[in-house]
Amino acid sequence: MSTDVTAKTPAPAPPGKGGSAAAGGLWQLMLDGLRRNMRQYGMLIALGLIVALFAVWSDGDLLLPRNVSNLVLQNSYILILAIGMMLVIISGHIDLSVGSLTAFTGAMAAVLMVENDLPWPVAVLLCLAIGAAAGAAQGFFIAYLGIPSFIVTLAGMLLFRGLTEIFLEGQTLGPFPKDLQKVANGFLPEVGPETNYHNLTLLLGFALIAFVIYQEVRDRKRQHEFALEVLPAKLFLLKLVALVSAVLVVTLLLASYKGAPIVLLILGVLVVGFGYLMRNAIIGRHIYAIGGNLPAAKLSGVKDKKVTFLVFLNMGMLAALAGLVFAARFNAASPKAGLNFELEAIAASFIGGASMSGGVGTVLGAIIGGLVLGVLNNGMNLVGIGTDWQQVIKGAVLLAAVGFDVWNKRRVGS
Repeated sequence: MSTDVTAKTPAPAPPGKGGSAAAGGLWQLMLDGLRRNMRQYGMLIALGLIVALFAVWSDGDLLLPRNVSNLVLQNSYILILAIGMMLVIISGHIDLSVGSLTAFTGAMAAVLMVENDLPWPVAVLLCLAIGAAAGAAQGFFIAYLGIPSFIVTLAGMLLFRGLTEIFLEGQTLGPFPKDLQKVANGFLPEVGPETNYHNLTLLLGFALIAFVIYQEVRDRKRQHEFALEVLPAKLFLLKLVALVSAVLVVTLLLASYKGAPIVLLILGVLVVGFGYLMRNAIIGRHIYAIGGNLPAAKLSGVKDKKVTFLVFLNMGMLAALAGLVFAARFNAASPKAGLNFELEAIAASFIGGASMSGGVGTVLGAIIGGLVLGVLNNGMNLVGIGTDWQQVIKGAVLLAAVGFDVWNKRRVGS
């Protein structure tokens, strides 16, 4: 009896074909993609889970249109600081002075506008220049004199806090001009026919959706061109649907109240501008280089001192902008303004994916980290958790984020 060795055995079904096999293949694809991009998507997923948790816990109050608008307004100045702090941390440094510098520029704004009746646009420009000068001074000591950033900015924290007390003479000073208050508290004007939604906010939301789709598709094509690893097509499509859905939900929530806050547009410009700078500009690549491997960056011709100087100059200017927004929102400059803002900004950066060793992080990650803290604060207030336990929970979240960074490095290195 002979055996037919030419008889063909049935080929295994290709992955993705058939009911349960297709579902299992997609699930495995998602898990593999998530493992490879854990740093990038981990906090984004965590933010979604936190939002879902407090939305249920607060009986939907978290996602009320009014509360979403308040969430943006309440965290705008921390998000502005987080963008600058992310660049500082990527470059391998730290800045402890931003909270005090925020208070100082708010105090200077009050002195210029309230006591000296200076037109608010001129005063705003002067305050931004003061912030840039303060950041440049600290950057000079760090970059060109070689003093550690921790020491320089710790001294700056004490210096600017003292100057705030001196200029305000220990008193709260206000009120600010109405037009400046609108920048921090106001909303976009209504245009077009009367509808149930804010028309301009809807238009901006749809434009943002188109930009997100364009940006994601373009980045994927560029990764293909440079033979870089890309997400599988199904996972990429799932990511795109999730991003578009999130933008659409936030747009509809804002448009069903008073529209998008003006400060949200300022944040949007900062995110797009600094995101482009860090991804595409030479200075952005140099910031990553000096934070990731300083000796190698020097050998490659990177002017590390100049880059560090510019990073701190930028941080000072963003701290001034945050100080103006904060003072205008509360319609007064106070000697106690900005307390612990530096810790919030640093925490937002690390939660958003920055590495303690430098060279890692994104501008969008800083925004995600700031939103994680903002949603935690807002959600815990809504459900009645006391401030003592709020501090404990935020500390645990920060520790978990840094611990995740350490674990992820060991996993990749093993």
